[in-house]
Amino acid sequence: MKYINETVRRQDRLMDETEAVELLKSAEYGVLSLSEADGQPYGIPVNFVWDGQNSIYIHCAPVGRKLDILDCNSKVSFCIIGKTRLQPAKFTTGYESIIIFGKAVHKLSDEEKWKALNLILDKLSPNDKEVGQKYAKGSFARVEIIRIDVDSWSGKHKIVK
Repeated sequence: MKYINETVRRQDRLMDETEAVELLKSAEYGVLSLSEADGQPYGIPVNFVWDGQNSIYIHCAPVGRKLDILDCNSKVSFCIIGKTRLQPAKFTTGYESIIIFGKAVHKLSDEEKWKALNLILDKLSPNDKEVGQKYAKGSFARVEIIRIDVDSWSGKHKIVK
């Protein structure tokens, strides 16, 4: 997972890798962007979890547009948005964000799906993990997991007071 900020136009707004990792761990959602075979873009907001290494996991239904697109084109980008602070009187917005480029795969092994579901529960429902595991077990056949293997990523922020 290469953290590459050299290509960011606004070098004065770079987020250092330590800050970016914290956002990657804590952000609640991101926007998965795909490209259909005819070039039509498709972006969808999703919950996610980072595995602490090189991959991001997303849960979804076992059929649908995302998976159909991924079967034709596995290259994706994923944009994570952290805190924002709109400042209308100053005509600006404070923000923090990460953009990720990678390859998405699905049809994972049951073992990896369980691993991903447990990571998702740890992040999104840590106080209800036992109930969540029962729920996941009951709906396991109706859940698909997408893994994004991260090639490169960068982070940016604008601090406003």
